[in-house]
Formats: sequence, C-alpha cells, structure tokens
Amino acid sequence: MAKKSKSMRAALEKVDATKLYSVEEAVALAKETSIAKFDASVEVAYNLNIDTKKSDQQIRGAMVLPNGTGKTARVLVFARGEKAKEAEAAGADFVGADELVTKINGGWLDFDVVIATPDMMAVVGRLGRVLGPRNLMPNPKTGTVTMDVTKAVEESKAGKVNYRADKAGNIHVPIGKVSFDNEKLVENFKALNAVIMAAKPATAKGTYITNLSVTTTMGAGVKVDTTSF
Repeated sequence: MAKKSKSMRAALEKVDATKLYSVEEAVALAKETSIAKFDASVEVAYNLNIDTKKSDQQIRGAMVLPNGTGKTARVLVFARGEKAKEAEAAGADFVGADELVTKINGGWLDFDVVIATPDMMAVVGRLGRVLGPRNLMPNPKTGTVTMDVTKAVEESKAGKVNYRADKAGNIHVPIGKVSFDNEKLVENFKALNAVIMAAKPATAKGTYITNLSVTTTMGAGVKVDTTSF
C-alpha cells in the first residue's frame, strides 16, 4: 500500500470517516481538505444498488450543470456539408470527417468531447478501439449522436457532463472546481442528484443509493447523508 503524504494524512484527520455529512458540510469539507496546488475538480461518487448485467438497470446519460464544470471542453464534431458549417458556427474546436479518423488513429487525442451526425457513425465506427475505452464514442443516449449539432456543441461548452454506472454500480461525475463558491457546487450537486434519482430503474429493489461521497482530485472523500436533501 502506498504511503500517504503528510498533507494527505492531515486532510484525512479533518474528516470523520464514521459520520454522514449534509451536502453543504460535505462540499465545504471536501474543499478544505483538497491538497492540490492547482484548482482541483470537485467530484461526486455514487454507489448504486443496481444490477448492470440487466439491460433495464443500466444507467447512462448526460446533463448540463447549472453552474458548469469550470472547464471549457474541446469539442470535435464529425459532420459534412451544412452540418459541418453549423458545428463551426456553434464553436466546435475541430470539425471534419475521414481526415480526423486518420489523425486520431495516428495518436492525436487533444479533445474532450466527440459529437457526430447519424450519417457519420459509419466513419466514426472505425475509431471504436480508440474512443471506446476513453468513453469518447458518440452515443445517442448522451446526445452526442444528433442532427442538432448546434445544441450539442453549445451544451458541451456550457458544462455538460456524462454519467454512467460501471459494472459495480459506481458513478463518478465532476460538479465543478475548488475555486467555485460553495453555493454553486451545492446547486450543481443537487441538480445531478435529481437526475440520478429520476434514473432509478423500476426493477431495482432495496436501498437505491448505498454510498454517496464528495471528493476532490487530490483530497479526502467525505460521505454524504442522503436524507439531508
């Protein structure tokens, strides 16, 4: 087991591992215990009591946080003709077709979001092995396969986040930066939580959220009392 640094040990001492904090307390404590020397991301981590082996219990989607993420996404769009012009006008950083496939297969990955019009998915499909493992493959469920490229680009730039439960029912989503006011982080948190709650599968039994915490890129995890909001 890796030895914890002095600063991390000090941060952990400020958090009561046996206590469930309110959302407001958790956000404030997560910021206080961030040991990064940069503007770290604040993240929410869920563990859900779902069986992702069942198709009706798979949770995946996207939403725009009320106060953004604190990061401006670099958006790549696969489109041709008028849709390519729309993407450029909306502020996409990179727009193209086959030439982008060649570039990406050559190792270029300087982008955060990939959007494609439906007719371009045959082209994008050639990048499955590159984009898939990085969760960058366009998908209709996250609004990244669409004819409305203007909306998709604008939402991505405005602070759109994706959420997806892994095999163990875990979901990790950034809700902002340590530099954000606490109120803005709490607002983002509650907006995300409303979406996660609405996504609860009808067939899921028992307690839906088994663990919920707030943490930073380099900081202590703070458990949240799910009855506090």
